[in-house]
Amino acid sequence: MGAPPAGLIVLNAGSSSLKFSLFEDTHAPCREGLLCQGEVTGLGDGLQDRPRLRAVDRHGQVLEDRRDSGLAGHEAALESVLAWTGSHFAGLPLVAAGHRLVHGGRARTAPVLIDTGVIAELRELVPLAPLHQPPALAAIAAMARLHPGLPQVACFDTAFHSTQPPVASTFALPRELTSEGLRRYGFHGLSCEHIAAQLPGLLGERAADGRVVVAHLGSGASLTALAGRRSVASTMGFTALDGLPMSQRCGSIDPGVVLYLMQQKGMSASQVSDLLYHRSGLLGVSALSGDMRVLLGSSDPRAQEAIDLFVYRIGRELGSLAAALGGLDALVFTAGIGEHAAEIRSRVCEQARWLGLHLDPAANAAHGPCITRADSPASAWVIATDEELVIARHTASLCRSAPTPCPPADVNA
Repeated sequence: MGAPPAGLIVLNAGSSSLKFSLFEDTHAPCREGLLCQGEVTGLGDGLQDRPRLRAVDRHGQVLEDRRDSGLAGHEAALESVLAWTGSHFAGLPLVAAGHRLVHGGRARTAPVLIDTGVIAELRELVPLAPLHQPPALAAIAAMARLHPGLPQVACFDTAFHSTQPPVASTFALPRELTSEGLRRYGFHGLSCEHIAAQLPGLLGERAADGRVVVAHLGSGASLTALAGRRSVASTMGFTALDGLPMSQRCGSIDPGVVLYLMQQKGMSASQVSDLLYHRSGLLGVSALSGDMRVLLGSSDPRAQEAIDLFVYRIGRELGSLAAALGGLDALVFTAGIGEHAAEIRSRVCEQARWLGLHLDPAANAAHGPCITRADSPASAWVIATDEELVIARHTASLCRSAPTPCPPADVNA
């Protein structure tokens, strides 16, 4: 007789949201073992709408959708999620929790069981990921209070990029600053890890190990160059502000602009941070919205200017990564915009015809998976990302391989 069913929960805490996924198979999680996934939104200060908890099964069937003013913070949201999953999936014990952590610094190049020492390290990295690290730490602490002793695992977006050579990760700064950790880290690594694992089944083993660029285009956006399915360069750097313009983040910017804002405009560091993280990107250029769906549906010329800039920057950065790879064999689109915005994919591929991408319009309209013609020298693909499954598998693997029962996430000591 096999082991009784048990639940493994994956949490991805943002500044105003808490995403969750519950898997039944804790030994070898798979998509078929996904019981539900959902999100609590509206957790940020000053948000007008009441927080909303929404959950669906793996087929997209809505299981829960309600607004609740009592979900005012991450701990209350997590408590509500756990209460709902415990009720809806009665008798399914929770045996582990996996968390997405945007930043693991130089030391954390693989998932790790969470203890007080790990928490101390992660707190020191808050300045490098101010939007993402604090809510993730809050979720870990809340889980420890609500489920004392439950094993918790941290999975890092930066870890996948630890394979980059020094020449790709080093800034032209004094060596003592580099030794302190001022370097390029790269992000969206969990997404890239999932894509890298899918490549052999779609492209074949040989092509999968070729020169591939992963375009993770969502609210946050980045390009990553893969060789042998390992990261060799990325558009994101020291923080998740770098590279492409994003929903509300500026992307690459002359450092002199920051100096000008502080020295000539009298802006404080916190004001500049708010400007670059929350009021720039697609939102800043369009003055309308940071949501690509809204911009694509708008007739306002400012919306078109924001889209034009987004596509232009992707083209420039794609050329840069192709240079780092010595050419391009395949381009993969993933995440919200990459998976669903056929117009953006079309414009990017048309702009990159010089790299050998010849779009198949019908395949692109159908969202792939392959969206280039059969005779295209380089191929382009649409592959859905699944960061939650990557986290679930790492969590199960770490708990399974622990020589003794997993240590409790005693993060409040």
